[in-house]
Amino acid sequence: MPVLFRPAPRLVRHVLLIAFGLFMLYPLLWMISSSIKPEELIFREPGLVPTEVTGANYTEGWAALKHTFGYYLWNSAVITVLAVVGNLLACSLAAYAFARLEFPLKKVWFAIMLGSIMLPHHVTVVPQYIMFAKFDWINTIWPIIAPKFLATDAFFIFLMVQFIRTLPRELDEAAAIDGAGHWRTFIRVIMPLCVPALATTAIFTFIWTWNDFFTQNLYLTNSDNLTVPVALRQFMDSSGESSWGPLFAMSIISLGPIFGFFLAGQKYLVRGMATTGLK
Repeated sequence: MPVLFRPAPRLVRHVLLIAFGLFMLYPLLWMISSSIKPEELIFREPGLVPTEVTGANYTEGWAALKHTFGYYLWNSAVITVLAVVGNLLACSLAAYAFARLEFPLKKVWFAIMLGSIMLPHHVTVVPQYIMFAKFDWINTIWPIIAPKFLATDAFFIFLMVQFIRTLPRELDEAAAIDGAGHWRTFIRVIMPLCVPALATTAIFTFIWTWNDFFTQNLYLTNSDNLTVPVALRQFMDSSGESSWGPLFAMSIISLGPIFGFFLAGQKYLVRGMATTGLK
């Protein structure tokens, strides 16, 4: 076969990647298409191209529950932003301590911290719920937010520890010569260099908290405190019936902040994942 007629390996790879990407995106594309179809056509016409287009699903879904859907978006935004801030502050401080400071039983505490990553979240649900109930925190955001400010996400601590270990210790020594203590070194030297790791932590915390149905459904049972994942569940009744059109429409709206936040920090995410653990 002549060389000119042989398909270029790079072209074949790109075609396969595009085909695979479209395959993975099909459920999302189908949901977008279904959100602009009349409800009676959603399952009657399963194709991606709608024969009839309507915006009624968005207007009905926005006002279908006790509050407008924007109210639940705001609840999720408040909880998610506080969770991101808590993880960035607490996990970075814990990571700096493990990576740079010396204290008794440091390796033991680090091993315990790593072991907590393998502990299923559902194992701790009952004791945590009892503790928060004694604090009278049920139906408040504190059971969701308070653990973030106490560095309970060991994955992000480990991520930052590995990143900080890649930074040369000569930077700390130079800061110490200039009279900087640990706090000043942490704030002025380490943190500016940890932007990729911090961005990775922020992005994953945002996505996981925004999509967290289990914890928010467990602690936020009052209809005035519902977040987006729990509010979407309200479109389904106990018999499994659902307002599918409004449900798909509000699901598309709820994905907007996730895509926006991810795209804004994508380059930092790639750098953070690429440089973590090199040392």
